[in-house]
Amino acid sequence: MRLLRNVYNLPDDVRGAVIVIGNFDGLHKGHQEVVAVAKDVANKSGRPLLMMTFSPHPQRFFQPDGKPFRITPFRAKVRAIAELGIDILLVCRFDKKLSSLSAEEFLESILYNGIGAKHVVVGHDFAFGKKRLGNSELLKLKGPNYGFNVTIVDPQKDCNGIIYSSSIIRSYLNDGFPEKAAETLGRLWEIEGRVMKGDQRGRSIGFPTANIDPIQYVQPALGVYAIRVGVTLAGNTQWFDGVANLGIRPTVDGNRILLESHLFDFAGDLYEKYIRIAFVSYIRPEQKFESLDMLKNQILIDSKNSRKILSEFSFKN
Repeated sequence: MRLLRNVYNLPDDVRGAVIVIGNFDGLHKGHQEVVAVAKDVANKSGRPLLMMTFSPHPQRFFQPDGKPFRITPFRAKVRAIAELGIDILLVCRFDKKLSSLSAEEFLESILYNGIGAKHVVVGHDFAFGKKRLGNSELLKLKGPNYGFNVTIVDPQKDCNGIIYSSSIIRSYLNDGFPEKAAETLGRLWEIEGRVMKGDQRGRSIGFPTANIDPIQYVQPALGVYAIRVGVTLAGNTQWFDGVANLGIRPTVDGNRILLESHLFDFAGDLYEKYIRIAFVSYIRPEQKFESLDMLKNQILIDSKNSRKILSEFSFKN
């Protein structure tokens, strides 16, 4: 997959592509259907498939000091996009200039002059232009004026009739239901990052942990989770079962949220390594213990519960 970052002066073989547009936070099953429709259009027309997305996310641009909300930060999203078979990923910088374009200016400047689109595929709720005044129906109405056709993909629903959306995934995670988030995503939800040097209390009680700062992600329910941990070894990602605590660590008077993961059946140094933590199931809320011995006993129980959950759970990483 080719990664481009400037909508203007695109290579000749990119212009005229079939374009699928959106923020695609989470790249959930609804997004995947939009991409599948776009791939079908591209295959039938013999044109490359270009995904156009934005960085930073418009919500972060307009609310720079807002709470973290991302389901898939940039690195994770690029990996998920590549796995869908996109030919070209165009990441447009969402800034004051782009946010100020009217809907008509977006059509002319970006899709017509910039990309030379021949077919555009969007979800039913796609919005564009200043103050989001453009929508999918306007895109379909105006597209032929700029030389491209438009396909609008209907909302996709789960077996209970709930529409797949990024907001419902955030709700599931906030409420401690990673299994429901995984069903909507079509894969386990993950937090990834570089392992930080900790205070090594876990190691001192027999449960060494790999600690990650989850600040850039939407915050799930605090507590203990059954997890899978992806570690790059010999150039390949290998997965290990484990148990994790996401929280402030009240037993040791912690003052900020950390994700502390203990890997089962793993021996090695993970400091400074980039790892992936896949959330499988919520075990219990975070709690404060009167001593490290009490904490150790609870971790033994949590580990046993996590092993049982993971032995019975059918999952995909």
